[in-house]
Amino acid sequence: MVKYEVEWSIEARLDLLDILDFYYQRNGNASYSRKLNSKINKSIQLIIKNPTIGLQTDIDTVKALVNGDYQIIYEIIKTTILIVMIWDCRRNPEDKIITSRTKE
Repeated sequence: MVKYEVEWSIEARLDLLDILDFYYQRNGNASYSRKLNSKINKSIQLIIKNPTIGLQTDIDTVKALVNGDYQIIYEIIKTTILIVMIWDCRRNPEDKIITSRTKE
């Protein structure tokens, strides 16, 4: 069985920080942000165990795992799972631009 490493794109890290900060500011405490961060990290652990679990996107190597109101967009590159984006599904889908590292 292949052991996968997880890497985060800068965009994905910023997406997650923006989401967590939004709930911190809105709620006035970090409780929900911690809970949401834990939920997203558990989904990433699921992806590591079964990388093909996500929905196929228009790009062959890129998949999306839906987790409540969020999608974890990731790319499988050999033995690396690159978290490309954390997408809030309540946003305008026209703003969602997924790129592939293997195409660069």
